[in-house]
Amino acid sequence: MRTTHAARRTAVTALTTAALAVLPLTGGEGLVAPAHAAPARTGAPAQQDHGQWQGGWATSPQAPAAPFGPNWSQQGFADQTVRQVVRVSTGGTRARVELSNRYGSIPLRITGATVARTDDGASVRPGSLQQLSFGRHRSATIAAGSELTSDALPFRTRALESLTVTLHLAGPTGPATFHLMSSATSYRAQGDHRADRGGAAFTETSESWYYLTGVEVSGGGAPRRNGVVAFGDSITDGVGSTPNADNRYPDELAERFAATGKPRSVVNQGIAGNQVTNDMDWAGEKGVARFRKDALGEPGVGTVIVLEGINDIGASGTGAVGTPSPEVSVAQLIAGHRSLIRQAHAKGIRAIGATLTPIGGSSYDSTANEAKRQAVNDWIRTSGAYDAVVDLDLAVADPTDPARMTPTYDSGDHLHPNDAGYHAMARSLDLTGF
Repeated sequence: MRTTHAARRTAVTALTTAALAVLPLTGGEGLVAPAHAAPARTGAPAQQDHGQWQGGWATSPQAPAAPFGPNWSQQGFADQTVRQVVRVSTGGTRARVELSNRYGSIPLRITGATVARTDDGASVRPGSLQQLSFGRHRSATIAAGSELTSDALPFRTRALESLTVTLHLAGPTGPATFHLMSSATSYRAQGDHRADRGGAAFTETSESWYYLTGVEVSGGGAPRRNGVVAFGDSITDGVGSTPNADNRYPDELAERFAATGKPRSVVNQGIAGNQVTNDMDWAGEKGVARFRKDALGEPGVGTVIVLEGINDIGASGTGAVGTPSPEVSVAQLIAGHRSLIRQAHAKGIRAIGATLTPIGGSSYDSTANEAKRQAVNDWIRTSGAYDAVVDLDLAVADPTDPARMTPTYDSGDHLHPNDAGYHAMARSLDLTGF
């Protein structure tokens, strides 16, 4: 195996070089949760049928932050409607959504919610809009630090179909749990517009997702534990890809499965700026701590692809934003990867290691950082610790200068791929290996 959008991408590059962290990995595991970690889920409906479901779409929740300029997370919402568009990787005859208040400071009141087939922009297709319920009620309250899954809804979906989820938030929510880098447009309207077919009322936009962390599907056939979770940082999150085009590498992988006539659950649990070994005050809990919640808890997951560590290397000792990130050694980073592998195996989940992609010419480029990247990649390729390896480094490296990304795959910052680069990454995975 192998915002303006340009301005925002530049900001992401600058900030991913400034990793901000608190708890360094110690003792090889480093699984003690930080002070801001969420408690166990409370108040959620029983999920006895969890094994019948597949992840259609998912994203990792983050604490409110605005490292690139204003978004809606820190202020939250009050008598507003948020409409968000996502694409499911596989289909079914039933659907349900997951909402998260993991980083909320007060209970979150969902006044009402709907799901529909996406039309154009904030519009939805005529006749497709349906009300969601929670424990047979149209409204619900999610305790601070918790998640909530809606009731199952008869709703036929096809693989690679776009759905629109709309939330009406009548009362003040306080700061919002969100996902910073969505590479997709979310829409906001004043008042209650959850049942609107048209998008005229949705006059505000954001390139983040709010509260919505999953769309699950079932009824597409016998339940199978063959879902794929892509876990990582901004290169998994899709920074550098065209917004609203679903060209992140996990999207491209889902398209490859669908093209075979056998769609499969492929969900993206990347967070831009995330590290394996250090918590980030704008880019999420460290990978070894969030892995269990964000990756291993997905329904039907059988394989996790791990592509993470470039921020541990490139951001060491820098701190343009937030708390400076401590130096991370190759040994510490490898220990972090071993922790991820152990966690996956403890759940009976296969772990595929992805080599770290080139940094030559980027803000991470230095002799010391390149030596670390090569050492980590050598370990991923040769240690046998992972169940399989996908050489994403080789997939996008310039054959004439392997420390750099192939120019036609480069988004322009020499760190993040463009659409063609993400396509090449997905193409390098051997589907039979899943």
